[in-house]
Amino acid sequence: MSVRVGVIGVGYLGEHHARIFSGLDGVELVGVADLDCKKSGGIERKYGCCSFSAYADLITACDALSIVTPTTTHHAIAMDCLKAGKDLFIEKPITESLDEASDIIEAAEKNNLILQIGHLERYNPAIIAAAELIHDPKFIEAERLSPFLGRGIDVDVTLDLMIHDIDIVLSMVRSKLKEIRATGGSIMTGKIDVAKAWLEFENGCKALITASRIAPEKTRKLRIYQKDSYISIDYQTQEVRRYFKKATDISFDVLKPENKEPLKEELSDFISCVQNRRRPRVSGKEAMVALEVVLKINKMLRV
Repeated sequence: MSVRVGVIGVGYLGEHHARIFSGLDGVELVGVADLDCKKSGGIERKYGCCSFSAYADLITACDALSIVTPTTTHHAIAMDCLKAGKDLFIEKPITESLDEASDIIEAAEKNNLILQIGHLERYNPAIIAAAELIHDPKFIEAERLSPFLGRGIDVDVTLDLMIHDIDIVLSMVRSKLKEIRATGGSIMTGKIDVAKAWLEFENGCKALITASRIAPEKTRKLRIYQKDSYISIDYQTQEVRRYFKKATDISFDVLKPENKEPLKEELSDFISCVQNRRRPRVSGKEAMVALEVVLKINKMLRV
């Protein structure tokens, strides 16, 4: 039996959710909801689903829903969906506060519902391919830079962009965070537009994470340094390079996994979790840990 899915919020990213769900096996895209009737009506005509201006009307018709609205609205919408007994996918960040995140997690657990958070890079083929090469990292460097596009400016760049790399670093290091240092500021908006964070872990690993939405061009790179080698990951090309010591020189090899669309992989996995009642790769709990680190960084930047 098909999983009946609805998408709440069909801006730039939400439209991609609708596109992917409409083409997945075992999924029926029931409809989309958006306050902008022109947007939702366009999706209705394009994918042959229903459109709603009020998300409450969509909830009742679905088994599972995807929330792709501004972060400030996640809590209210998620609680309505969970109280109605619906499995839920929420685009990252889960919410803008730990109390709200805790509410959502508790409601999902209480009702035995699937709760997955959209930390997309966990599904990047380069990250998956590099996992077997990473052993006891000593230093990690992440850069996530974008030109100013006017999207995602309802939250700080730390919540919009940096949280992706915070989540990836935490998943790789698997040690308690000991110290955080950060710098950054507002340039184009009333929010934080550029930030650098220095993380130190109890096992000795350190990480430098940079995020900006005012860069001249888009960059998505991750470097992991460990004994006798370092691994360079390009999220955009989905290429992995391993540099290693060979006699007195440095050599490298290239790993190029099959190119896949991370969002499609992520949403397919959500449907699998719904069908098999399986815990998601990034549940509310993992998302809350990443959120907690970002909020600590934000607090430092506002002192």
